[in-house]
Amino acid sequence: MFDLVQCPFSAGGFDPGLLLGSRFHRGFLSGAGSIYVDWTANGYRLPTEAEWEMAARGGVSGQRFPWGNLISEGQANYLSQLGYAYDSGPMGFNANFDAVSEPFTSPVGYFFPNSYGLYDMAGNAFEWCWDWYGTPYGQPSTNNPTGPATGTYRVLRGGSWNNNAYWARCAARDYTVPYNATLRYGLRTVRRP
Repeated sequence: MFDLVQCPFSAGGFDPGLLLGSRFHRGFLSGAGSIYVDWTANGYRLPTEAEWEMAARGGVSGQRFPWGNLISEGQANYLSQLGYAYDSGPMGFNANFDAVSEPFTSPVGYFFPNSYGLYDMAGNAFEWCWDWYGTPYGQPSTNNPTGPATGTYRVLRGGSWNNNAYWARCAARDYTVPYNATLRYGLRTVRRP
């Protein structure tokens, strides 16, 4: 049995709801006005940007999306627009999730999973990553980089229902301040094996 502990955004950074129980420890720790990750904990945490991209690709390399190089509303919940040759549309919000007043997110698992069995790695909701945003990507090392030690912006990956096909690509990177909250942002947690 696990307890769900809801932790709100804080001035020090993003601290999502965590699953806690006798077998797991917090993946995030708070102290001295900041939040940091305990990489050794057997607990849930946000993925690094590199972990997120590896998971999104699902073992496929050299492709824009987890399933190949083209995208359509049958594969992801995103805003189809002109200007992207790899966008098969149809144009506009995904008709399956376009309500009369406002489009919305799709249910988890609505689209087929990638080859790792992960759902919704493209579109639907941008996903927070643990890393602070930095350029170039892949710093301080190219072997499972964790991004800069500090920063102003946290990384977002995956695109959303309100963003075009460019942002749904596995390699697309976005960022925002860690206290920003919109209907387009969500999270996915990982756990050390």
